[in-house]
Order: sequence, then structure tokens, then C-alpha cells
Amino acid sequence: MLGALLRQIVSGLDRIPEEITREFAGNKRVIGGRRLRLPEIVKMLQDITSSRRTFICVDALDECEAEHRLEVLGSLRQILQKSPGTRIFLTGRPQIRHEVERYLAGTLEIISMMTNKDDIITYIRARLKRDTTADAMDSSLEADIVKDILENASEM
Repeated sequence: MLGALLRQIVSGLDRIPEEITREFAGNKRVIGGRRLRLPEIVKMLQDITSSRRTFICVDALDECEAEHRLEVLGSLRQILQKSPGTRIFLTGRPQIRHEVERYLAGTLEIISMMTNKDDIITYIRARLKRDTTADAMDSSLEADIVKDILENASEM
């Protein structure tokens, strides 16, 4: 995930910093080449973001495996420590809130967002209307689908 983030940030630069070019070239020379390791990626992200305002968005952090999620949060903390102009926007379900608070303590503001039941119903019905097999749908089936999704959505 952080490698993809580095790639996105570098692609938005006018020119690739020399230290990043050197690091990639050095890794290519290793027999068979090798990918950058996490500490190298974090260092590069720190170097790039320390001199410019940067916004990092990570969506659905709760879907990341727990051990990897903790590595990501720890890495983001390291980036924030060296990059005061960096802002991070994270989304995730409430069950990871304590992890985020623990790893990013003192650097975050938490905004809870709840879904609106009517918006969910409107969205589901609009999607069902686009079904290519419209003849298979009747009002009873549509009601069952909406009910089932709403019951499962309330757990999220």
C-alpha cells in the first residue's frame, strides 16, 4: 500500500528526486532486482513530503489485515513526524478507531460519519432498476433485498 502511495506521489512531481532515482537504480543492480523495503519507502515518503504540502487518503483501512494495518499506521506516524505539512485522511469502520488513536495520537481529529437509512434505500432501489433482468424482480423481492441489505449495513 505504501509503495503504491509513493508511486502516486512521485508521479505528481515535476521531477523525480535524485535520491529516489539512486535508490531504485541500486535495487535494480541486486541479483534479480528487489523491491523496496518498508523502511526505504517510509524514508522516501518522508523526504518528499517534508518539503511540500501533501494530502494522503487511505480508504477502508479496516479492510487491511490487522498486522499490516498496524505497520501502515506506524509508517504514517513516522511520515507525520518528519512532515508537518502532511495531512492524512483515513476511512474505516468504528472497530479500528482505537488503533488509529493509539498510533496517531496527538495528530488527528476524528469525525464520525453515519449512513442515512433513506439514502441507502434510494441507492439500492436505483441500482435494482438498472438490472438487465428486470422481469425477475417484483416488489416482494425488492423489499426483501432492501431489508436484507439494511440489516447487514447496520452492523458496519
